[in-house]
Amino acid sequence: MLVPVDAGYSTGVEPIRMEAAINQTTKCEDKHMNTDKYVGLDVHKVDTQVVIADDGRTGEVRHYGKISSDLHAMERLVGKLGGPGVTLHFVYEAGPTGFVLYRWFQRHGIDCIVVAPTKIPQAKGVRQKTNRRDAEQLARSLRAGELEPIHVPNEIDEAFRDLTRARSHASRDVKRAKQRLKSFLLRQGYHYSGNANWTEAHRRYLRELVMPTPVLKAVLEEYLLAITAAEERLQRMEELIATEAPQWRLYPAVRALMCLRGFDLIAASLLVAEINDVRRFAHPRGLMAYLGLVPHEFSTGDDRRLGAITKAGNAQARWILVEAVQHASLPPKVSEHLARRQEGQPEVYRKISWSMQNRLYQRHWHLTHRRLMPAKVKVALARELCGFVWDLLRQVPLPKIKTPVSRSATRRPTRTSKADVVSC
Repeated sequence: MLVPVDAGYSTGVEPIRMEAAINQTTKCEDKHMNTDKYVGLDVHKVDTQVVIADDGRTGEVRHYGKISSDLHAMERLVGKLGGPGVTLHFVYEAGPTGFVLYRWFQRHGIDCIVVAPTKIPQAKGVRQKTNRRDAEQLARSLRAGELEPIHVPNEIDEAFRDLTRARSHASRDVKRAKQRLKSFLLRQGYHYSGNANWTEAHRRYLRELVMPTPVLKAVLEEYLLAITAAEERLQRMEELIATEAPQWRLYPAVRALMCLRGFDLIAASLLVAEINDVRRFAHPRGLMAYLGLVPHEFSTGDDRRLGAITKAGNAQARWILVEAVQHASLPPKVSEHLARRQEGQPEVYRKISWSMQNRLYQRHWHLTHRRLMPAKVKVALARELCGFVWDLLRQVPLPKIKTPVSRSATRRPTRTSKADVVSC
C-alpha cells in the first residue's frame, strides 16, 4: 500500500525501522519458546556416543561427541544441553549396562526411555554399523515417535530377579559338574549299573571306587568336591529365596502361581520375577510373543507358512514353562502337596488350576496321538500354559510399589546439579 507524503511519514526511512523492530521482537519471542531436544545414546562400558536431533522432522541431527559412561559425565551433558525452555528426551538400548542410567534420569525428572535393540527400525540394505550411526538412528526414531519403550522393573524387583537367576546359574553349575564326572568315568571305562544316578547308592559307589593310579583317584576326588560345592551353593540360593520371597511385594502373585500344578516356590518365584507385571499385556498372545513361544510366520498372498518358535524375549521364563508342563501326561489330580499350596487361596485360583490340568491333559493326548515329536508337544503345551498363567496373574490384586531410599539420597548434596534446572 502507498503511504501519502502528507501523512507525516518520512519516505523510505520509517518503514525500515518498524520492520527491524518487528524482527527483533520475533527473535526475542523465539528465544523464550519451548524447544525439544531428542538425544540418542549408544551406551557402552567405557564411553557413550551422543547424537542430538532438534525439534521438527527437518531439524538438524548433529553428532555431539563421545563422553564417559559414568554419571558425572552425564550430569555435565545434561547441564550443557538443558536450560530454560528446553525439554530433553533421552533414549538408549537395553544391554549389559542395565538400568542405572535410566533410574538416574528418572530421579532428576528427565524424560528417558529404554528400547529393545530388536525393535529399532532399520533400513534394509544398510551395510555400515558404527556406534555413531546407532546413536543417530536412536535420535531420529525417538523424534519420529517410532520407538516402543520396554518395561523397566524397579530396583527391588530387579534385585529379586537377579537372585532367581543366580539360583538358575547354580543349578546349571551342578549339572555341568556331574556331567564332567560322568565323562571322566566313561573315558576310564567305568559305568554305574544301578537303577538311578545320584542316589545315595550311586554316591557311595563313587566314593568307594578304586582307580588304577593315585593321580586318577585325585582327579575323581576333585570332581566329587566340585559337585558338593555346587550343590551347597544351590541349597544356599534356594534357602535365600525362601527367606526373601515372603517379604517381596509380588509374593501374592507367587502364592497364586503355586496353586497351579507343577509350580513350587522356586518355579513360581522365577516366573513372576521374569514376567513382573502381567497387566502390561492386554492379551495372552502378547505374553506368548514376549516369551518367544509363538511360531515364525512367512505369509504372502494366500500362502501361509509357519516355522519354529521365535525364541524371542525371556529365555528363563520360557524354560520354566517348558519344565512345568511335564505333568501334562498324567491324569488331572489334586495331590496332597497341591492341596496344601492351595489352602487359603481364593476359589477362582483353584478353578483356573483345575481347568488348566484338564486342558493340558486333553491337548497332550491329542498331540501325542497325532505322532508329533515330544519336543513340539512340550512347546505347544507350554504355550497353552502361558495363557492360564496370564489369566491367573490378572486375578491377583495389584501391589503397591515401594521405592527404596538409598543412603546417598538422604545425605546433603555437596554441589548443585545443573540437571535440577532442566524442565521436562
